Amino acid sequence: MEFSEIHATARIGVMYMMEQIPKIKSVKPVDKRQLRVTFECGTEKLYDCSRLLTRPEFQLLKTPAFLNSVRVDPGGYGISWNDNVDISEYELWTNGKTVTAATSPGLSVSSSPIEF
Repeated sequence: MEFSEIHATARIGVMYMMEQIPKIKSVKPVDKRQLRVTFECGTEKLYDCSRLLTRPEFQLLKTPAFLNSVRVDPGGYGISWNDNVDISEYELWTNGKTVTAATSPGLSVSSSPIEF
């Protein structure tokens, strides 16, 4: 296989992976460090922001008012609080825990996707 063929195959693989991540429909803080993210496909995931707090740019997430100011980015490709603090849809989809259908009050979560 020539370099150009490998490069084209890699590009197609990346594009395929990108298409597999649904866009974000909505986001809502649910407690001190967690976000409930709804994707356009209907899947809801609970994302724990605690793992980000070791990075200086995410220290503001410790402030409830700042955490509550989260918004979905135009196009649904991520969420943000300001120009310096944001999270991609890939991170939220990959590291979020799927919320099961019967969990609205208790927010029980599963690490595997919901099957339709």
